Amino acid sequence: MGSLASEERRNWLVAELKTADSVSLVGAAKALGVSEMTVRRDLDVLESVGLARRVRGGAVTAGPMSFENRDRSHAVEKRLIAEKLLPLVPSEGVIAMDSSTTMHRLASMLTGSGRLTVVTNGLLTFEALQRRPGVVAVLTGGTADERSDSLVGPVASATLETMRFPLFFASAAAIDERGCSEDTFEEAEVKRAFSRAATEVVVGVHSQKLGKEATASAVRIEDIATLATELDPESEQLGPYRTSIPNVV
Repeated sequence: MGSLASEERRNWLVAELKTADSVSLVGAAKALGVSEMTVRRDLDVLESVGLARRVRGGAVTAGPMSFENRDRSHAVEKRLIAEKLLPLVPSEGVIAMDSSTTMHRLASMLTGSGRLTVVTNGLLTFEALQRRPGVVAVLTGGTADERSDSLVGPVASATLETMRFPLFFASAAAIDERGCSEDTFEEAEVKRAFSRAATEVVVGVHSQKLGKEATASAVRIEDIATLATELDPESEQLGPYRTSIPNVV
């Protein structure tokens, strides 16, 4: 389309984020006819005014992404993370899973050799668990939030306050040295309730979420027992987390 003025470029980037929930430096630079450095500066400006959140190689919308778009994003990395987490899932007992696309993948991998009960606030995760032999799925109840395809609100939180389970498997919109954060206050509150009900919290996030923060604080770093990413556990990028999280895989 040829090179555009800065305001036109940023308007184009905002429109692309609204449509696809993410943009890449390479793709945007090619479409706009400018350098990747120029796109990077434009995205930094959009991030400074709350219209985008920078990630490696581009940016994502500053608000919650739809489940469909989240599911397509980083699909290979999410599958690797789910495969790392699968051996940590017991064959029986009670565990919890959040509404993330990564845990949806993990739920789809369960074989249920014993009798495993999975508590979740994810509507699509609950659906995936229906097809798993030996697995009983339990929904938290609550208000359906179309932004995150999850059940949230006081009913969900109150239900979790009555429960106890050894493991809570979760992802996050972002994670830094303080812990996990989410794009909505409602989702963050439910994850805090899950965390309080769990003996151990297991977090799976792809590496572009490392060192980032989203709108609302959720699981504290000191409450995370295991962190799984697609990276080698000895990766330099995971150094800050190995000092505060007991198990990095």
